[in-house]
Amino acid sequence: MTRGLKLGLAFVVLLLCAGLSLAAGATWIEPSQLLQGLLQPDSLSAGQQLIFNSRLARTLMAVAVGASLAVAGALMQALTRNPLASPGLFGVNAGATFAIILCSSLFALSSMSQWLWCAFIGAALAGSLVWLIGNRGQGSLNPLRIVLAGAAITALFSAFSQALLVVNEEGLDTVLFWLAGSLSERDLALAAPLLVGVSLTLLGSVLLAGQVNVLNAGEAIAIGLGQRTGLIRWLMSVLIICLAGSAVALAGSIGFIGLLVPHMVRKSLSIDHRWLLPGCAVLGAILLLLADTLGRLVILPQEVPVGVMTALFGAPFFIFLARRGGRYE
Repeated sequence: MTRGLKLGLAFVVLLLCAGLSLAAGATWIEPSQLLQGLLQPDSLSAGQQLIFNSRLARTLMAVAVGASLAVAGALMQALTRNPLASPGLFGVNAGATFAIILCSSLFALSSMSQWLWCAFIGAALAGSLVWLIGNRGQGSLNPLRIVLAGAAITALFSAFSQALLVVNEEGLDTVLFWLAGSLSERDLALAAPLLVGVSLTLLGSVLLAGQVNVLNAGEAIAIGLGQRTGLIRWLMSVLIICLAGSAVALAGSIGFIGLLVPHMVRKSLSIDHRWLLPGCAVLGAILLLLADTLGRLVILPQEVPVGVMTALFGAPFFIFLARRGGRYE
């Protein structure tokens, strides 16, 4: 089977998973009603419109977050040449959580739109600090220094967050859903700017894929072919921070998608980043949609946060990868 056909089939599976996400929940929507809602939203009853609109926002965000984390993970592994690297290595989760707690404590922020932008700014700040510390000059990144810087920045922001929560225990309720990772109660209109940014960043990642291939061939070869390696690494870092920061701002801390999906796509599709990155976007969206849908069904009428679901399935796979030295074979 050709790579194009595999990617096309994966996209069809993504559409089916999106339909399942729209239909599944405490109240099921029949396929006829689902189709009617997509074609003629005004024809649904008030209750059906409320359910449909809530699930539509949730489905779109699951697609965006899953694709962002998976592509950011693939770029992170290419940037650090570490098969066990993930977007969280840039400290974006800890940075976003700290920013939300800080802004909520100092300015009493309570709206979702304010939290979204605080989380994105915090994630971007943490990622930028890690990049600056890991940069040896002229865009040359030391993978070990990146790992150490990421661990240090994560510990620093986590300590700050815990200190603020000790002082203001009421702030814990604010960040509980962010710490667990959740797609519930998201307003599509408020998140629209970040979703547009995610789409543009994903497109930029795909356009940069050819340069990532050259960089992965080796420093000497890349320089010999005239590539400005420092610029490419800087662009990759910016893309990773934007993708991971947007994902954390939209859904909170969701692990393992960025680590696992690139390995699965390399095995089933290609190691060529021109195919790898689109494949990661599609498969990452599929896995997060399935995790979110399953989380809605396992303990009806309550829900399991999607971050918990990805951890339940991702942790054994991570252990498997670690035991094989990062090789998925």
